[in-house]
Amino acid sequence: MSTPLESTSLTKRLTDSGLRPTPQREVVFKAILQKRNHPTADEIFARVKAQMPTISLATVYNCLETLVQCGLVRQVNIERAPTRYCPNLHEHAHFHDETTGEIHDIDVPAELLAKLRALLPPGYDASSVELSFRGKAGPETN
Repeated sequence: MSTPLESTSLTKRLTDSGLRPTPQREVVFKAILQKRNHPTADEIFARVKAQMPTISLATVYNCLETLVQCGLVRQVNIERAPTRYCPNLHEHAHFHDETTGEIHDIDVPAELLAKLRALLPPGYDASSVELSFRGKAGPETN
């Protein structure tokens, strides 16, 4: 269940973008916030279907597109895998565990992000940074 602050944030962002909050958008947003494991659209659809049996997969995709456009969630694209959705709006990297398929958020110090931006060609500025790592758990984590 979302907090009043989350509902207010959703409502405000949607209305600021000229869109109206709908029960479908709210249930999809809540599903992403409740379990922050970078779900795919299919996984979100499975989560919300129990709460809203009449929702379609197409509606879930439309809601996700709206949430991304309004800046409430981010798309995470890992090579040829299905798009995943992340509610962490702070600049961060992702680690894709090749063994389990899980995706983990990795905090990146602001100083490092500044150094990465300094590598851009002269006269260019990045509006966002997407940094991802791939690998698997080392022997010390088992």
